[in-house]
Amino acid sequence: MKNFLKIAGLGAAASLLAALPASAQDATLNGADTAWMMTSSLLVLFMTMPGLALFYGGLVRSKNMLSVLMQCTMITGVVMIVWVLYGYSITFNGAGTFYGNFGKAFLKGITPDTLSGSIPEYVFIVFQMTFAVITPALIVGAFAERVKFSALVLFTILWVTFVYFPIAHMVWGGGLLSQWGAIDFAGGTVVHINAGVAGLVGAIMIGKRIGLGKENMAPHSMTLTMVGAAILWVGWFGFNAGSELAADGTAGLAMINTFVATAAALVSWAAVEGLLRGKASMLGAASGIVAGLVAVTPACGTIGPMGSLVLGLIVSPICYFFVDTIKHKFGYDDSLDAFGVHGIGGIVGALATGILTASSLGGTGLADGVTIGHQFMVQLEAVAVTIVWCGVVSAILYKIVDMIIGLRVTQEEERVGLDLSSHGESAYHTGV
Repeated sequence: MKNFLKIAGLGAAASLLAALPASAQDATLNGADTAWMMTSSLLVLFMTMPGLALFYGGLVRSKNMLSVLMQCTMITGVVMIVWVLYGYSITFNGAGTFYGNFGKAFLKGITPDTLSGSIPEYVFIVFQMTFAVITPALIVGAFAERVKFSALVLFTILWVTFVYFPIAHMVWGGGLLSQWGAIDFAGGTVVHINAGVAGLVGAIMIGKRIGLGKENMAPHSMTLTMVGAAILWVGWFGFNAGSELAADGTAGLAMINTFVATAAALVSWAAVEGLLRGKASMLGAASGIVAGLVAVTPACGTIGPMGSLVLGLIVSPICYFFVDTIKHKFGYDDSLDAFGVHGIGGIVGALATGILTASSLGGTGLADGVTIGHQFMVQLEAVAVTIVWCGVVSAILYKIVDMIIGLRVTQEEERVGLDLSSHGESAYHTGV
């Protein structure tokens, strides 16, 4: 079991354990683990509502603030419903290569006494549900200020069904990537690369905002963005330390790594801005916080604190390069840098996990006989599968939604702002 945990990642192994018959689990309820996982579930929900909503909302123009809040809110509700109807079952029940099965659809057979490891299965369901919620909400940042609300809702339902659930099953539910030995403790592939790639595809297919490069599109409230970033950092401890599914030493390791990597990325981004632009901005600091959180997510349970320091220092310059140079060079309008931070940060973190997990570099150690080079290649293959699956399927789903509803609002609606044109109300009533 020790080798399996190292190969597949502690979080993935615990998730796979939940899919086993109760008789095979030999589990006993642990009150401390249960309390921690209930708390972690609330922390991850706090990341979306209101953390991500405020973070993204502050970055758009004031006429679109409420639309971003509403998009994150509705995604939360819709995905929760889909998750309990069939999402949990096809993600964590059954041993298929790409999908589970519908054996626990509608949460069939689960009672308050049913356990998943050392916690009630209901608590495990809720914890994983919060991950399913935040992932499509992250995509919103790539095409903010121009997407139809109804189109986003339909796309979200289709996307979690055909992209998020299968990738989560492949990594955490005993599917393909888990079988290969990929390490993804808390969601580098499942959440961040997945959302980043889907966002990039959407930004390209929906097109640029009207007036991009000609009109002022600066964030309307860096105050709210900073508040959102701070909430994300706090909530992320549930995201990362919670992925151990227990209150133990590995959860403590994930916690300190989440502190250290994020701090290093924050400082690193500010330093890069200071060197290249002469001033360090609050936008850059907030971006650095998120980049560090993203990068350490897949690695937090298997690398050491010094490894997380290195990871945080290197991820920000790479994300900065994509946000400041690559995006402009290729001309895509990733409005709030969902791909530049989450996609790229997730890739950096997933690949670095294969290196920094080695005991010689301060990590918990790779499986017996597995070299750094081999683990790195496994991580690379897992990243490639995620990019291809997400990229291709997302493009198909965007096209389907565009044919049925249309992805983009009209030019007049976009100029008025989505607050009024899509929702008939405004975030502000003071002329801001």
